[in-house]
Amino acid sequence: MAGWRDGFWWSEDSLRLHYRDYADGEHHARPPILCLPGLTRNVRDFEGIAEALAPNWRVICAELRGRGESAYDKNPLNYVPLIYLRDIEALVTQLGLGRFVLFGTSLGGLLAMLLGASGAGRLAGVLLNDIGPVIEEEGLARIRTYVGKGGSWPTWLHAARAIAEVQGVAYPDYDIEDWLRMAKRLCRLTPAGRVVLDYDARLAEPFRQVQGAAPSTDLWPTLDSLRDVPGLIVRGGLSDVLSPSIAEEMARRLPRAELVTLPRVGHAPSLDEPEARRAINRLLTRVAA
Repeated sequence: MAGWRDGFWWSEDSLRLHYRDYADGEHHARPPILCLPGLTRNVRDFEGIAEALAPNWRVICAELRGRGESAYDKNPLNYVPLIYLRDIEALVTQLGLGRFVLFGTSLGGLLAMLLGASGAGRLAGVLLNDIGPVIEEEGLARIRTYVGKGGSWPTWLHAARAIAEVQGVAYPDYDIEDWLRMAKRLCRLTPAGRVVLDYDARLAEPFRQVQGAAPSTDLWPTLDSLRDVPGLIVRGGLSDVLSPSIAEEMARRLPRAELVTLPRVGHAPSLDEPEARRAINRLLTRVAA
């Protein structure tokens, strides 16, 4: 299993934020891969793909404020994409990343588009995981039903079953081992021995507002900024967040991007799916070349 080291950086408003750095080997000839997670996710969300790639690539998994080991914000209205963007820019500066590959899942994909708009020339490649410039209201409505509701369970098995009840529609083929794996990515164990969700429940406050779920501006121009970047668009075949028509329009606008739709998966693919892994390898082969 690939190892990692924990790292920390400071936001402009003095929050201590956390990342994982999978950098066991020497990867100086290749650009690092920066992974940005979804709304309620953390660095563990990428551990499968990070471990698979780490022997040949440096993989950095960032944790947004209010998640995992990153500090919680006293002002929940700061849990919005443009604040996250400034945080990630501070990380890129601290680590001295010149050219790098961006992997963005859901919210992380929105940030990838915004980072591209502020300097696509530094991007050696980009993966947008089940997200696009237009987010389907059906998916947003579903996410609003559970984000910030909290949860506390006596065992990992109880947590896994509770998560399965909420997200089973997105992963109809998961068995209990899959749900346990997801629970351990989404949750943490408290000193009292309870299993709880590993994020600040208050991050749901701006998200529940119409303009808090995504930037209020037209995101198509931000996507267009990636047209010269080798890309991969991953869509879950059951996704209620990224529609087939929007995914196809994204692929049309990004001539260097491959569109891959994963069957029997909703929002958002884990990137551990065999077809996703093969597509990622194809993207990184193009990046390395």
